Amino acid sequence: MPDPSADPSADLGDAALAAERAHLDASRANLARMRERTAGLDRNTAGDWVSQQFLESALAVRMRQLEDDPTVPLFFGRLDYDAAHADGRGERFYIGRRHVTDPDGEPMVIDWRAEISRAFYQASKAEPMGVDLRRRFGFVQGGLTAYEDEHLTAGEEEAHSEILETEIERPRVGPMRDIVATIQPEQDVIVRSRLDTSVCVQGAPGTGKTAVGLHRAAFLLYAHREQLHRQGVLVVGPNASFLRYIGDVLPALGEIEATQTTVEELVGARVPIRGQETAEVATLKGDARLAEVLRRALWAKVGVPTEGLVVPRGSARWRVPAYEAEEIVAELRARGVRYGAARTMLPQRLAHRVLVKMELSGDSPDDRVHAAVARSRPVKTYADALWPKTDPARLVFGLLSSRAELARHSDGLLADDEVDRLVWSRPARSAASTRWSLADAVLVDEAADLMERTTSLGHVVVDEAQDLSPMMLRAVGRRCSTGSVTVLGDLAQATTPWATRAWSDALSHLGKPDARVEELTLGFRVPLDVIEYAARLLPEIAPGLAPPTSVRRTRGDLEVTAVAEPVRAAAEVVRSLTTRAGSIGLVVPDALSAAAGRALEAAGIGFSRLGDADDVEARVDLVPASLAKGLEFDHVALVEPGAIVTGEPDPVTGLRRLYVCLTRAVTSLHVLHSQPLPSALA
Repeated sequence: MPDPSADPSADLGDAALAAERAHLDASRANLARMRERTAGLDRNTAGDWVSQQFLESALAVRMRQLEDDPTVPLFFGRLDYDAAHADGRGERFYIGRRHVTDPDGEPMVIDWRAEISRAFYQASKAEPMGVDLRRRFGFVQGGLTAYEDEHLTAGEEEAHSEILETEIERPRVGPMRDIVATIQPEQDVIVRSRLDTSVCVQGAPGTGKTAVGLHRAAFLLYAHREQLHRQGVLVVGPNASFLRYIGDVLPALGEIEATQTTVEELVGARVPIRGQETAEVATLKGDARLAEVLRRALWAKVGVPTEGLVVPRGSARWRVPAYEAEEIVAELRARGVRYGAARTMLPQRLAHRVLVKMELSGDSPDDRVHAAVARSRPVKTYADALWPKTDPARLVFGLLSSRAELARHSDGLLADDEVDRLVWSRPARSAASTRWSLADAVLVDEAADLMERTTSLGHVVVDEAQDLSPMMLRAVGRRCSTGSVTVLGDLAQATTPWATRAWSDALSHLGKPDARVEELTLGFRVPLDVIEYAARLLPEIAPGLAPPTSVRRTRGDLEVTAVAEPVRAAAEVVRSLTTRAGSIGLVVPDALSAAAGRALEAAGIGFSRLGDADDVEARVDLVPASLAKGLEFDHVALVEPGAIVTGEPDPVTGLRRLYVCLTRAVTSLHVLHSQPLPSALA
């Protein structure tokens, strides 16, 4: 078999390799032909302006889907089916990132998401799925350099794949890339889960849970294109830096219709988030009991009729007595509809009672009369008094600015000291001038849903879900109340005071208690020495979780060094790492971020500081510990583990933050410290 690391021109004498390169060239030529054909389609065939705009939008999307990056392999595998296979029938299929056909419509590359491609990921010697031969290709900068063959029905022993290992361990700089060439069987099962199935993935560091979630979104967009085009797909990440890191994955797979956002952006559309509060108060505001407090406060605004409704019409005066109006209000409250919907129904119900009385008197009112009565000033004034219009921000403002109001609606739910902590000591003059915190904005979002139902999307992917409060989980769950969700996270990496302690609780708050929970423990990216070192923390931070296992044969580089000046020493380590291939992350306690930046500048090392508004793609990233989650670097220099721990509100949260930071390394981890290490690592 040709060497996977060989130069693209080294094996031209290999006839099989030359044939595969010829197929790659022909496939690229046909992809270019498909794009040219799309570009040449007549945009003026639509019958009207709206149809033309829709056509142009659809063609623009298709053009982006057909873009070709010559540095990215167009296909990465091949399947040769036996003659008895129901669909394969002895045919050969090349598996790649998108579907490519020749001028006659014959497939040259099959999309990895197609059903016929499933065997590339799941076939084995024990269950060949009708595959005679599975071939993997090795590439260097888009040039085909090697191949490996597995004869699944020939009784050969299982062999280690050098190409697969090389692809998994390949150094990378910049944003996260797709894993379509390396998806493992247990990952593929999750990726191809049905649209109507919600899945929770508990994944240890390096198990690819984020990639699995994104690839599931790509698979669902492929398998249910029209439905999800109408209903939408949303990816929720922990912060903007993380979203920039994963932002290229779906477009690289030809999927550009999914929206990516954070919880802060999701709820920040209701009110501007400008305030801060203590972790204790934020945790209390994130408690699910606040949902019931808000519900009580809102529905308490509905009044009890004490006087009847009088509607003058012509020379007649029609009266709806107070007890009938009370019956209408009770019936609307019992229907279980949103506050705003019931408020809209009330004038219609009152008008209906008036029309009944007209009919009993011998009149024959029609729908126009009904509409006129419902819109009349007496009915509208009466309905507004009974069922007042309100605003979500004003509702929350009224609760948090008045101890008496909050105590009244939280009776039996919150203790007196909890009410004292929640109520603002110096409230703003109005809701509009309030400096809302993130936890406040989540409450406003809850209140908005109590008034008008939040639009549900077809599918939502939520990453690092273990860090969301119950109220945040409810906010995400509202966005997929009639759709499905892919929940991604690791309980051992829970680093917020309000974090989830059990997936069953989180799924209940999301409104998906029956979601299937899958656990990924095989680490493909974090090397063995690094994962074993970090796993020493697990008995203290997540005693119920199975420790992760690295499947990589290389153990990686791990150095733990006591130094007098760790920040300055880390800059020198980073300088030495720049001679090696791959990305570099300097992970520091948040309080040392400025000092670390000065040390890098003094050493003449260019870098990007994650979290800055103008952070750009760079070889070296300066990473405050609070922003490390979800990222990975080929080489990591980590400063002062003890300070990372003490920088959090409590020791367990601090150790979890440290666990996150330790497991960002793909090739080497260099720990530098002057303070004592946490006891589990000493």
